[in-house]
Amino acid sequence: MAKLKSARAVADVVEGIVMARVEIAAAPDRVFRALSTDELTKWWGADGVYRTTRFALDPHPGGKWRTDGVGVDGASFHVEGEVLEIDPPRRLVQTWKPSWDGGALTTLTYSLEAIEGGTRVTIRHTGFVGRPQSCDGHGQGWERVLGWLDRYLSPTSGGRVFVCRLVPPRPSFMQDMTSDERAVMQAHSQYWHRKLAEGVAIAFGPVADPAGGWGLGILEVRDEGELRALQDADPAIQSGRGFRYESLPMPQIVR
Repeated sequence: MAKLKSARAVADVVEGIVMARVEIAAAPDRVFRALSTDELTKWWGADGVYRTTRFALDPHPGGKWRTDGVGVDGASFHVEGEVLEIDPPRRLVQTWKPSWDGGALTTLTYSLEAIEGGTRVTIRHTGFVGRPQSCDGHGQGWERVLGWLDRYLSPTSGGRVFVCRLVPPRPSFMQDMTSDERAVMQAHSQYWHRKLAEGVAIAFGPVADPAGGWGLGILEVRDEGELRALQDADPAIQSGRGFRYESLPMPQIVR
């Protein structure tokens, strides 16, 4: 069976387009149902980010749809729009008008394709020309959302948990890092906060080892290939400053 690809998104802030994709171990009709019915409230959101509390969609061209949620700060929000096209379980096109985006109206397209082992979900979100921050923010958001969808629908028995140790360039790093190294660590922290929101990272943080501090991460992934890809994309590793990961599988985890 071909290896399914995890969630990824790219925001073209010049053209005002977000493209996102994930491959999920579930049939297209199962994925379409999770995207277009009130089942969406079961998976769209996470503690520490926000929770979706209500979703309704009239599944006909011209039909209205709306979702409501609550942020981590307790503030309510909503997104609403109109169904432009619907072809279950292959395609859904709708307008997108979130309460936090100044009344801007964009167009969202879900495309579902049956592939070996499951479904490829592709998102095309257009209409962000002249609003680069919103485009970039939606790009990060769609990668997170598709990660949630993947973890909700994919068999949990296939997941593996690893404990990971990020070894810094020197034992004294936590005490004497330079300003450039501190900026790398800030980017590293932001990266893993996003993965925490996606449900990939279970926990992460620094360890005050008397022999020299290091970083701890507990990750739940499909396989070692996904683990390596996540670690390789870490800004600490990308910096080329001598960081390296040591990882071990956890046969069992109690939550």
